[in-house]
Amino acid sequence: MAKKKITGPRKRGFICLNAHPAGCEANVQAQIELAKQESNGSFDNVLVIGSSTGYGLASTLTACFGLGAKTLGLCFERPSDEKKDGSAGWYNVCAAHAAAKAEGKHLETLNIDAFAHESKQQVIDILKDRYGKLDLIIYSLASPKRKDPDSDTLWSSVLKPIGETFRGKNINLRDSTIEEVEIESANDEEIEHTQRVMGGDDWKLWINALNEAGLLNDGCRSVAYSYIGPEVTHALYRSGTIGKAKEDLEAQAKDIDAAMKSACNGSALVSVNKALVTQASSAIPVVTLYTSILYKVMKEAGNHEGCIEQIVRLFKDHIGPGATPSVDDNGRIRMDDLELSADIQAKVNEIWPTVTTENLRDVTDYNGFEYEFDKLFGFGVDGVDYEEEVETHREL
Repeated sequence: MAKKKITGPRKRGFICLNAHPAGCEANVQAQIELAKQESNGSFDNVLVIGSSTGYGLASTLTACFGLGAKTLGLCFERPSDEKKDGSAGWYNVCAAHAAAKAEGKHLETLNIDAFAHESKQQVIDILKDRYGKLDLIIYSLASPKRKDPDSDTLWSSVLKPIGETFRGKNINLRDSTIEEVEIESANDEEIEHTQRVMGGDDWKLWINALNEAGLLNDGCRSVAYSYIGPEVTHALYRSGTIGKAKEDLEAQAKDIDAAMKSACNGSALVSVNKALVTQASSAIPVVTLYTSILYKVMKEAGNHEGCIEQIVRLFKDHIGPGATPSVDDNGRIRMDDLELSADIQAKVNEIWPTVTTENLRDVTDYNGFEYEFDKLFGFGVDGVDYEEEVETHREL
């Protein structure tokens, strides 16, 4: 048995190197209670590709606890053992499993490399053995690297502008100061690598494999998550390497949609979601400052949503049983509708040029940003005693 210990956060810039299992459990339980608000009908079987954190975790909890679906999730996390701690995603998944067992829900998770062909075959075998045809497939993978399933090539994504050097204002998370950052533009190879990792290639491979295996139910939907953001972040995000990858995701969605319509009268959609505090977004210069301002403005307007609230709304209004998706001219669900409304963006743009190191915590919700960042790893959660020793080993 692993020893109990007091666990505090160990941070390095925008990275937290450890996680608190009890805090992660409390986070998951709070999300489960909100997920139960989604009860408009039910699904039989749901697959979530990328199920351990963020939007993927929220989708898993909503499918399982809100819709009562037999839910199979895929993730690639660092498990705990008697000697070492697990990742936050591992603790999230373990907490979700414990809750599902207690409530008599069917939740299963595979900790595998979802990009690999053999992983797809493993999932297909499990679905045929224990599930059946799928009603919904969520694609929510977030990885900095992807190995080509047909060779030894390893693609690595980069966060860079395209065409010219980026210069902009940012929060330095190491010392909470406002700084100017400069990032050189990407070359063609970096653009291609980022597209290979974060574009629509793997999503299409998954749908093709599941279709060929006869696992798409009549009317099955598949949804992948994306982000556009405001003009102030476009030079680095939407017009940069990540944006090119998201454009590829959205373009391939049209091919996947056509294939699913033909195969099972189904559909494939991209949901453009709201800016949130995530491990990935915290690494993006400009976005950290923008998110801090956005949180302040939306909280004051009374229309701020966290991850689980947004996913519950997505299921209720667009992709749950009986829901008809509402899409924009490009066929995308716009869950960022509140974020990008004219009045919200006008207030963000008004605050943006006024932010300094001295007034950062007054004119933005940087305190809220830090709180949400810590919560990602189970720290700072209400009701958790961080002075108490905790057993850090968890099993599925």
